[in-house]
Amino acid sequence: MTQQVPSTEPELAGVRNFRDVGGLPTVDGRRVRHGLVFRSGHLAHATEEDAAFLASLDLHTIFDFRNAADQKLEGPDVELPGVRNVNLPLSDPADGAEFWKMVRDGDLDQLRAILADGKGANRMIASYRMIIKERTAEHSQVLHALADDSVPVLMHCAAGKDRAGLSIAVTLLALGVERDAILDDYLKSNAKHRRYRVRRSSTSPSAYSPEVMELLSPLFDARAEYLTAAFETIEETWGGVDTYLEKGLGVTQEVRERLRERLLD
Repeated sequence: MTQQVPSTEPELAGVRNFRDVGGLPTVDGRRVRHGLVFRSGHLAHATEEDAAFLASLDLHTIFDFRNAADQKLEGPDVELPGVRNVNLPLSDPADGAEFWKMVRDGDLDQLRAILADGKGANRMIASYRMIIKERTAEHSQVLHALADDSVPVLMHCAAGKDRAGLSIAVTLLALGVERDAILDDYLKSNAKHRRYRVRRSSTSPSAYSPEVMELLSPLFDARAEYLTAAFETIEETWGGVDTYLEKGLGVTQEVRERLRERLLD
């Protein structure tokens, strides 16, 4: 029997990893309100039906965290009427362009050199740590926008896993969502129907061999160690979430209260 996908997570033909983060519990017993905060992969390949569904959400703002290299590779998002589109790259304009070309074109020796022996996972951990430490202005902009007027909101990057995952995590931390619930939501990106489709330029069978796919897996997995590294970076750099939000992001207690009033049941 085919499992029915709930209405809050429709099967979108051209958009991966879409979901509503509503329902997640806070430490003080409240829950994130449904229909206000959505996350997904990029919208460049959205079908007409996908676009119609997204338009039905009455989105105020879409935050696209992709950089110029991502947008060149995948294309711009589809335009949705009446929606404010904000491109807020969480990595440098061309960051990863050569790396991803190597992933798409690379032979086994190249992939082994850059990804084997834990190098792939270490690259991801370093990226998560960097985004937390260096992209404070961007995360501040997101939280202030949500506190002011920018909901319902959709946050996405390329796969909807890493940059969007961190921005969603920061938002949920500001709302006081339980840490385990944030991690559980993050790990949902591993579901087969949500995962980013690896597009490799090589058509040879070896391009999709078990060893190649194993080498690539750290890049396309959502792993607890990645998000944990982000949380640890907050603790190590600011001493805790409250100081991170106030000193790192300039999010005052008053702004947090407005966020909570707007986004929590």
